[in-house]
Formats: sequence, C-alpha cells, structure tokens
Amino acid sequence: MIKTAISIIIIPLWIIVFLIGSTLYYILMNLFGSKNIHSISRIIARTFILSGFQHYRVEGKIPDKNKGPYLYLFNHGSIFDPFMIIGAVPQYITGVGAKKQFSWPIWGKLATKYGLIPIERKKINSAVKSLDALESAIGKGISAAVSPEGTRTKTGKINEFKKGPFHVAFNTGITIIPIALKGAYEAQNKNDWRIKPGKIKAIFGEPIDKNHYANMSIDELSIKVKIEIQKMLDG
Repeated sequence: MIKTAISIIIIPLWIIVFLIGSTLYYILMNLFGSKNIHSISRIIARTFILSGFQHYRVEGKIPDKNKGPYLYLFNHGSIFDPFMIIGAVPQYITGVGAKKQFSWPIWGKLATKYGLIPIERKKINSAVKSLDALESAIGKGISAAVSPEGTRTKTGKINEFKKGPFHVAFNTGITIIPIALKGAYEAQNKNDWRIKPGKIKAIFGEPIDKNHYANMSIDELSIKVKIEIQKMLDG
C-alpha cells in the first residue's frame, strides 16, 4: 500500500519532467543534431532518472571515447535502461529498438530523431536489414548499444541472448563493452506499473576486442558476454 502511494506521487512528477525534458531535447536535436549534443543528452537522461527517485551511479572503467567505436551490450530489465545507458556512455550511440516503439507518442519521435534503428525481430528479412544498418553506422565510427535479450526480462533473470548483436560484432570487428544495469529491475519492471525509489548502477565491464573473440563461435561469445554481465550483477 505504501509503495503504491509513493508511486502515485512519483509517476506524475516523472511524466512532467519527461515531457519538459523531451520537448527541450527535441528542439535541441533539430537545432544542432543528436550527434553534437551528447553531453546534454547525458544530463537530461540523468535528470529523468533522478525524477524517478533513483540514486544513480556509474562504476567500472569508462572506455575512452576517442578509441571507439564500441558495441555496448547490456541486460534489459526496466524503463530506466535507455536513460542509464545514455547517462553512462561517453559518446553518442545508436542502437536498435522494437519497431512498435517508434509509433509511441513522444518517445517514437525522439527515437527517430535521435537516430535509433527500428527492428522487427520476428521478421527475419526486416531484422537483417536493421542489423545491416547498424553495421553501416559502426563502419562510420558510431558506437552502438544493444540489449542481446531483445526485450525486458519478466523474472529479473537475464533472458536468453539473441544472436544478432554477435553477428554484428564478428562482421565489424568492433570492441564489445559489457554493461550490467543493476537495480533497475527492482526500480521498475514489466510486471509492475509502480516506480520504487532505490539505488541503480551502470557497471562497465572489461572490453572484449576482436583479437579476444576472433576464434570463438557466435554461441561462445554470447555465453562469455552473458557470464560477464551476470558476474557484475552478482558482485
């Protein structure tokens, strides 16, 4: 009952901050382009997190933005996840998101303007085109963030990883950075509309460069990344 009452207070505040922040950010993207205002993106993302009454920290060694691009692979448990990622990484990133998200009011326009790539995972040809677009962006030196789970976990445990992001890694030779998003599932998850105040972390793992995974199979690389993220979640 107390958690419900707290959420009834938090959610309207979060929505107001989201609407104001989204409007401001959309205007700035139109004026300057999303690639040129990443420092502002990080501030707005962290403001969204704070307005959800979350104490947010970034841990681990943050990669040198001048030595990218990188492929950030993270566990997916909460609506806070995209804000945690943007708030943590040091450079502009693209990524893929479920196509249905691009039709959502406000969020869809933001995602499109920002430069995210829509994907329909159940339609193979469409999914392949989306991953090709991701590889093309990486080829231009743009880093990317992807959840190999594809969708938010309903249990708090990491879902089975899809193979797409690892094909992208092998095809581009990009350095993989595992990121563990800790506490986000407890803050807000797919099974519960409420937002619960708490502590959340984005934890950077050790880089996995192409020399490290060159002789691995897709499955072996997928398992390695999953184990690395789980270790950070358990730590």
